[in-house]
Amino acid sequence: MGKESESRTVAAVDLGSNSFHMIVARLEETGTLSIIDRLREPVRLGGGLKRNGKLSRKARNRALDCLEQFGQRIRNLPQGDVRIVGTNTLRIATNAEEFSQEAQQLLGHPIEIVSGREEARLIYLGVAHGRATRDGKRLVVDIGGGSTELIIGEGMDSMLRESMYTGCVSTSRQYFDDGGISEKRMTSAIINAELKLYPVAKDYRAGNGKWKEAVGCSGTIKSIRNIAQAEGWCDSGITLKSLYRMRSKLIKQGHVDKLKLESLKENRAPVLPGGLAVLIAVF
Repeated sequence: MGKESESRTVAAVDLGSNSFHMIVARLEETGTLSIIDRLREPVRLGGGLKRNGKLSRKARNRALDCLEQFGQRIRNLPQGDVRIVGTNTLRIATNAEEFSQEAQQLLGHPIEIVSGREEARLIYLGVAHGRATRDGKRLVVDIGGGSTELIIGEGMDSMLRESMYTGCVSTSRQYFDDGGISEKRMTSAIINAELKLYPVAKDYRAGNGKWKEAVGCSGTIKSIRNIAQAEGWCDSGITLKSLYRMRSKLIKQGHVDKLKLESLKENRAPVLPGGLAVLIAVF
């Protein structure tokens, strides 16, 4: 047998409320994964949710255009070697089934719409696999487009998992839809996120041995960290003080089209105010 017969190609696709992600990897017999392709498209599916709960045709078309590209790469992979998951927007959209049928035709594989707690479990596994195992419990926070997941776990096991309906896209759409950023809007956005988190907050607060380290994942938290460190507001990780400085700068600049921040990517600007509000609420 040649080397090629000792490995197989597998793929994972995440249909998030803000971005669609696809990773294609080679899985060796030893269990080692080698990344072949990695694609991310800021589809903003959650931004297309209308008041009646349906996804707009425009948002669906954006998503399907992206999935047509993904499908070219994974359509011919064996069934069972591809896992595709839909998250918050596809959980709540009233026409999610219709969209999923169109998407599955393009991808050639079934789409699984996971619950919030299952999403939290998968997020924790991703963090646990990607970071060196440390003694003690950790808190993992993921701010997505339409939901925020909080997980406490140890080693490879998650023990406490919650998913709240507040994210960078949904909050930006609710409070900063026209791009304007003011102190009043920012305060309202933070309070709204705090209210969503309040029912579970006591279970996740530090102290009493609940967790030793806090880990942030997702594009929102990574983007905020990169900005905070590039601006010189903190040296490592993210501090609450750096978030307050970012909030002040966003309010001063007044509009997402006018944001001038070190390391801020253009496609992240429209959802930065909402993501920042949620992260301040988490802190």
